[in-house]
Amino acid sequence: MSQSLSAQAVTERVLELSRADDCMVLVTENSTANLRWAGNSLTTNGVTRGREVTVVSLVEGPEGTSVGTVSRSGLRDDQLEDLVRSAEAAAREAPPAEGAHPLLGPGTGAAQGVGGDWDAPPAATDIGVFSTFAPDLGTAFERSAKAGVKLYGYAEHSLNSTFFGSSTGVRLRHDQPTGTVDLNAKSADPGHSTWVGRATRDFADIDVEALEAELGRRIAWARTSVELPAGRYETLLPPEAVADLMIDLYWGMGARDAFEGRTALSAKRAGTRVGERLSPLPLRLRSNPAEPGLECAPFVLADSPGRRISAFDNGLPIRESEWISDGELSRLVQTHDSAVLTALPVTPDTDNLVLELPGATASLDDMVAGTERGLLVTCLWYIRVVDPRSMLLTGLTRDGVYLVEDGEVKGAVNNFRFNESPVGLLERVSEVGRTVPALSREMGDYFTRTAMPPMRVPDFNMSTVSRAS
Repeated sequence: MSQSLSAQAVTERVLELSRADDCMVLVTENSTANLRWAGNSLTTNGVTRGREVTVVSLVEGPEGTSVGTVSRSGLRDDQLEDLVRSAEAAAREAPPAEGAHPLLGPGTGAAQGVGGDWDAPPAATDIGVFSTFAPDLGTAFERSAKAGVKLYGYAEHSLNSTFFGSSTGVRLRHDQPTGTVDLNAKSADPGHSTWVGRATRDFADIDVEALEAELGRRIAWARTSVELPAGRYETLLPPEAVADLMIDLYWGMGARDAFEGRTALSAKRAGTRVGERLSPLPLRLRSNPAEPGLECAPFVLADSPGRRISAFDNGLPIRESEWISDGELSRLVQTHDSAVLTALPVTPDTDNLVLELPGATASLDDMVAGTERGLLVTCLWYIRVVDPRSMLLTGLTRDGVYLVEDGEVKGAVNNFRFNESPVGLLERVSEVGRTVPALSREMGDYFTRTAMPPMRVPDFNMSTVSRAS
């Protein structure tokens, strides 16, 4: 038998086949279009389509609820029963799940009136999404070749339609477009590499000429080369680098881990640091599924129990949450279970993040103009957690570190390894500019929907010189 059932029909069929005490199913129809280029020439392009079916089976036992989750792609219709039985077998073999509670139903807290039309066909992308971007890129290739610069990069657009159904009667659907552009320029004279990236929902807002101009400006800065030692430097971080650090902060905001003393947001004696000041500036860090340009799923979609996001909360509405308000930690990422533990409101994980300073208007260029001496670090790379308890990170600078003196960029500087904590940075930040959409370099493959400001840190710790190029 071929794959002839619709995503909606697969959802219903899985629930009919289930013999577990409760069952959830997520069917994701995904389509992706991509372009890749190197040395001012398009190298590959393509479109892929697929379907993934995830079954979450719940089995009640004398010691609690056990959960089994099995996901498979490329299933024929006649293979659905085997998928369901595999999930049930996994549930019977699993220990009782942490944080188990009854599943939400249409009248018991599940989202209503949000998401896409359940009965409509899945949304899909195609190569036509690049109809304006690709010709503009071709023109950029011609200009770059004349300037002795080679462009490399990758553009991708995906559209995922996820259908969620539960044995308690919940039916929800979400369509998520996601697009990214990574553009790298390399020059032979001077020998320099620099990067810019953007996130988009549909590629209509990608200005290739502006991206190319920014790359050219940075290559021009590199005509002078400066060697500097390791040390603490006043450092300007553009929105993209700030996004990398704030995503790590956000991923460390799990309430249960904080309550159990595992993170930098744990109180010294017991509990969490909710209510404590994290920054002298009145910063706001927030998430909102309806944020213009950064829209994401307005309800919980998870494939298993977890400490930060849990399948037991599937269908729970997600609303705007301020994680940091007026510089104070105001909320942590909460499941239903952790909210009971911490006695704080349920605030689910959200797939976007915004950092802002109300009233801030300065651009990165404005902040450069106001710098007596410091570094401009255009992107970070290979970031790893050193100590979760302090949220200490280590990583490398890449594709453009520049010396700023007397309000002007004077030249390119060698790369560094850095050691910093985003919590510590918020405590020491001395200036924050205007918030704009930003694609992080390191985390952009996993978390694309962010808006961040440029930031000035008076003593960013460049712990060692790196010879990486």
